[in-house]
Amino acid sequence: MSADPREHIGVHSIGHFAMTVPDVDRARHFFIEFGLDVRDTVNGIDLYTFGNDHRWGAIRRGPKKRLQYISLLAYEADMQRWRDHLDLKGIAEIKAPLESDVGSNGIWIATTDGLPVHLGPGEKNSPDHRDTVIPTRRHSIERGAPLRGTTPPTRPTRLAHILMFTRSLHASIDFFTKALGLRLSDHSGGVAFMHGAHGSDHHLLAFAQSDGYGLHHSAWTVASVDEIGLGSERMIQQGYARGWGLGRHVLGSNYFRYIRDPWGSYAEYSFDIDFVPASTDWEVWSPPPENSLYIWGPEVPPDFVRNYETATD
Repeated sequence: MSADPREHIGVHSIGHFAMTVPDVDRARHFFIEFGLDVRDTVNGIDLYTFGNDHRWGAIRRGPKKRLQYISLLAYEADMQRWRDHLDLKGIAEIKAPLESDVGSNGIWIATTDGLPVHLGPGEKNSPDHRDTVIPTRRHSIERGAPLRGTTPPTRPTRLAHILMFTRSLHASIDFFTKALGLRLSDHSGGVAFMHGAHGSDHHLLAFAQSDGYGLHHSAWTVASVDEIGLGSERMIQQGYARGWGLGRHVLGSNYFRYIRDPWGSYAEYSFDIDFVPASTDWEVWSPPPENSLYIWGPEVPPDFVRNYETATD
């Protein structure tokens, strides 16, 4: 494989995800306590991480919780190549959704599920190397833990990935491979993980089999397992005790804690995920589900993979 990633046409980063919720005030409270820089807009909120002016999420007021679209980023110099590429693949452009606020910049297409996808020019925000794991160093006579209640809030550094529901796992893998240049990392049962051709975490996007599209979770990078624990404790104190974790995944290898939001999807604290360099031929694993979801952690909640956006009861 060539060492020059720009020879490969493919999205390099997540721009942002957009969804509606029936109660923006509850969403504001949830994401503030989770540790994000939440900024008010005319009809909702935008999600940022502190110290970074990139918008990772757009939450708008709507009749119910619903994933509206996702925005993915490509190199600006490649945008004409993208139009030629999509035309060659027979993928037609669509009109921008009314609720989008990215303007006319970029290209809009739709997945096989009908989810609008925006492909726009932008700087790469996915990592170019594995996140640094900083070891804990202290003198042998120093106390290692602060008093309870005196720690600063956990503040994620970036949006790591999103996992979406799909009507057809096979069709989604095929679409995001051929249309958008993502590469399969691993899959197991009804779940698949895809990374970027320009170097990225183990997955930028992931998919779970369901009866239609929807947002299962957004995952946010933190600096340590301790930050996962501190963030989880804060969320419990604020009334968000439901979720899953602390644990460690098999596929991706990251430590995790999922915090359930008021509408049945999750925000995940994630630490120390695998990284796939641009020049790497990654070996795809496909282990049985009972051996692939997590190495250790609590039992999975019975409705963890339920798509509440399509549920009728």
